Amino acid sequence: MKLTLRVWRQQNAEAPGAMATYEVDGISQDMSFLEMLDTLNEELILGGDEPVAFDHDCREGICGACSLVINGDAHGPERTTTCQLHMRSFDDGDTIDIEPWRASAFPVVKDLVVDRSSFDRIIQAGGYISAPTGTAPDAHATPVPKPDADSAFEHAECIGCGACVAACPNGSAMLFTSAKVNHLNVLPQGAPERETRVLDMVATMDDEGFGGCTLAGECATACPKGIPLPSITAMNKEWLRANRKVRR
Repeated sequence: MKLTLRVWRQQNAEAPGAMATYEVDGISQDMSFLEMLDTLNEELILGGDEPVAFDHDCREGICGACSLVINGDAHGPERTTTCQLHMRSFDDGDTIDIEPWRASAFPVVKDLVVDRSSFDRIIQAGGYISAPTGTAPDAHATPVPKPDADSAFEHAECIGCGACVAACPNGSAMLFTSAKVNHLNVLPQGAPERETRVLDMVATMDDEGFGGCTLAGECATACPKGIPLPSITAMNKEWLRANRKVRR
């Protein structure tokens, strides 16, 4: 395959950025999107040019590091992570636009790399869960109803990639925050800090400069792990309940 790549190049958060055009040839349909970028960078390095900076780690769809907007879609045309997107999703001769996440809370570090430490601070605001010290409890010591366990597992699948923010027209982080809140709040182990957790995490999310949620639904559509939109509704109910309790 021969492709034309229009790639966002930006030296740092303060520097102006612009799209740069590159031609790549000999791309196999079996390559992943990141392997295609590796090929581009090899050619740039051999030509004495600076390679394109982009985030990656596991390349197995687990870590969430591969954050790219491809032809206007977070992670590209398939509902998967960028590292698991293969070039068979494109046609020979295509022009592909490649950009970083666009959100004020995700400042550009360089080229396609953005700083997502705001997500880390939201998680940190959730604090801890109370657990007795001593020997490890038996697995069946704390009964968990199956619907609650299923919900916790569903929300725990969130990998924090930020596609929900990139896809949202408001740059909202509600889907991410709701996944982290609901993961623990539906379990008995998370009950002691249930109210403070949701209040602190939502407050931190707002402080980080993410946009407001209008339930557009683009976040759930773009999420590679399928975190459902009702997760946001569940978190809103948790927040209202906690807010009323604190005000008493």
